[in-house]
Amino acid sequence: MSTVDVLDEARAWIADDPDAATRAELESVVAAAESGDEAARADLQDRFSGLLAFGTAGLRGALGAGPNRMNRVVVQRAAAGLTAYLQETVGKRDVTVVVGYDARHNSDVFARDTAGVVVAAGGRAMVMPRPLPTPLLAFAIRELGCDAGVMVTASHNPPQDNGYKVYLGDGSQIVPPTDGDISDAIGRFPTASSVQVATDGWETLSDEIVDAYVAAASQVVAADSSRDVSIVHTSLHGVGNELLQKAFVASGFAAPTTVDEQRDPDPEFPTVSFPNPEEPGAIDAALALASRTDPDIVIANDPDADRCAVAVPTSDGWRMLRGDEVGALLGHHALASAPRDGVVACSIVSSQLLRAMATSTGVRHEETLTGFKWISRVPGLTYGYEEALGYCVAPEQVRDKDGITAALVIAEMTAALKADGRTLQDVLDDLAREHGVHQTDSFSVRVDDLSLIGTVMDRLRTTPPTSVAGQSVSRADDLSAEGGELPPTDGLRYYLADGTRIIVRPSGTEPKLKVYFEAVVPVEGDDLADARTEATTRLAAVRTEMEQLTTP
Repeated sequence: MSTVDVLDEARAWIADDPDAATRAELESVVAAAESGDEAARADLQDRFSGLLAFGTAGLRGALGAGPNRMNRVVVQRAAAGLTAYLQETVGKRDVTVVVGYDARHNSDVFARDTAGVVVAAGGRAMVMPRPLPTPLLAFAIRELGCDAGVMVTASHNPPQDNGYKVYLGDGSQIVPPTDGDISDAIGRFPTASSVQVATDGWETLSDEIVDAYVAAASQVVAADSSRDVSIVHTSLHGVGNELLQKAFVASGFAAPTTVDEQRDPDPEFPTVSFPNPEEPGAIDAALALASRTDPDIVIANDPDADRCAVAVPTSDGWRMLRGDEVGALLGHHALASAPRDGVVACSIVSSQLLRAMATSTGVRHEETLTGFKWISRVPGLTYGYEEALGYCVAPEQVRDKDGITAALVIAEMTAALKADGRTLQDVLDDLAREHGVHQTDSFSVRVDDLSLIGTVMDRLRTTPPTSVAGQSVSRADDLSAEGGELPPTDGLRYYLADGTRIIVRPSGTEPKLKVYFEAVVPVEGDDLADARTEATTRLAAVRTEMEQLTTP
């Protein structure tokens, strides 16, 4: 797009934008671009490079003016398209939408705008009483009998981002082709001025919905199980602390000890460089508090509390469990009481250990594409997880990952094991002896230019590796091909001669390429150490070579 064209688009945007702050922001960028500032011109080109894509994660992106940013114009258009889609598919004008929001910048504004659009279009909107976790919104959709739900959150993204997650009336996130149909409907509203927005008329929910969630969450633990467990918890400046504390107390546990400097919601996330428990350093404050107070476990939620991280004490200090390790522990717990016709599920990038565990107990296992939008839709689901710290332990309550109920079950397991003089690590050791060491690792390649991800994927497809780390590639799957076991998705999967599995795929929510690998090593006798050393050696060699193969 030429500089003249993008300046014209920017001026048109300013004239249409109902938000004084983003109008002023864009006016300053336009003025700088007109004065010859090359950085400002590049900024404008990016802001107007296209409409922020509405996909299976809804919307997510940096806050700011322009169609390729999160702002009131983009949100109002999205709300109008969603409402129109619902009215046509449900077959009535008075559709009901419940709206939740976190404490990020403008989340409350985007929530009110969404409610105003629904009401102006003839629907009924219900808005959460204050910033609250995503699992509560997913719960409320079914509890209140709504046609859809919207959660304004960017989850664990950086502070400058926000997002817009859409659920349908069954409580599951949208999947294709629904995302495309909603995107088409959004296209009917090309400007903010084409969208009617009411300034009132929606219902603000009371704390009854919070109490209903807490009561339901408390039922995921057995009434007669031990409650003798001490916990340090951090919500990473997000909205999870209030509900987690209430759920623990309602379940009969002592309230976890809080990392005070990270307890209250703060959209700047001042004590962490990246508010994701998976990121190095994110839970350092919690581990430091644990070193001083000696709890049984550490639990961390991400900012919207749909993910749960766990750290355990070892002879060498505190160790954060990998997502697959927590997934195996919760799977072990679920399989102990799963009905014979129940199903456990995990995503294709998660460990193969859950499948082995399910097979040994006679419970069916399903593998899905990445994301809870797929896991939650598995018929008969008893338990599901993905390696990125997402766990669904009560699908009849919340058809999505829920970091609060997952934390309750981990606490229950820890207390029961403590009563027997055992730990979560002991369970992981037992599972390794029975099913082999399933050791996983991953890394991400972050990019500023999204086209670089496509370049790497094209290169791997055109010139696929024939060996990795000295092991021949025994099987290569292009997951984008039609006719596979799963719907086509942009990804590549390799199996090496020694059984190591490698998966490469673009992230669905962030500008990065993700690479996952897993080594499976049988345990001879009781020699866990040798098997884990062998798995570590294999993964280190694979990682080194894959980092080279995926360099943009």
